[in-house]
Amino acid sequence: MTINYTDFSGKSVLVTGGNSGIGAVTATLFEELGAKVAVADINTHNESGGAGDKNNIIVGDVSKESDAENIIDSANEMLSGIDVVVNSAGIVDEIKPAVERSIEVWQRIIDVNFRGTFLISRTAARYMMEQRGGSIINIASVNGPGGWPRRTAYGPSKASIIALTKELACEWGSAGIRVNAVGPAYITTPMVEGLIKEDKIDVERLCKRTPLNRLGGPEEVARAIVFLASDWASYITGETLFVDGGWMAYGGAGDVKTF
Repeated sequence: MTINYTDFSGKSVLVTGGNSGIGAVTATLFEELGAKVAVADINTHNESGGAGDKNNIIVGDVSKESDAENIIDSANEMLSGIDVVVNSAGIVDEIKPAVERSIEVWQRIIDVNFRGTFLISRTAARYMMEQRGGSIINIASVNGPGGWPRRTAYGPSKASIIALTKELACEWGSAGIRVNAVGPAYITTPMVEGLIKEDKIDVERLCKRTPLNRLGGPEEVARAIVFLASDWASYITGETLFVDGGWMAYGGAGDVKTF
């Protein structure tokens, strides 16, 4: 008997931050694989033209407890259950020395990226426990385990997500809930492309630092997310899968120009 592990027919998937970037591409891919998909976003504009149509968008701020609960409750009602949650909602850091950083901006990044991931996961798990199973995939970053100067909010928020992923996987495993994360490097999302146009990112330098010598595509991260949500990954939990072109493997910082 052949089993198609990438067939998500009959599965219900919620993607937060699903109107843009990695979230939008992930939502569309799940839809193409047969899943019923809902997206949650603070922004009602869908830049992908895919899964996030007006009929399945839930508007809310994941960092607010009442919004997070409404997102999950609405998705559960809309989809008649929740099998998979992708915590893709997040915001980037301002690149600024720590001593000059606004605590308000710092707190907002922590709240959306880390607090939001916890609030959505906690509320979704209550439904998943009732149905005895589910899969949660968080979005970490290579900036989580790595120390990057002048990113003193984004990096810690992503490091916290890696730790939270392990904690929740251990706590909820007996309920049949798997919790994993993906850790992208620089990905060609509209946000990153905007930074490139503003000359805030040196693409040539980043590519030299990356063993595969290129930036990643959002579809490559989306495929990793789908894998972790699928039965192919049925015995994987508590892990962070880095989708980084070898970024985390490379340790020769002194010879970037000759790589």
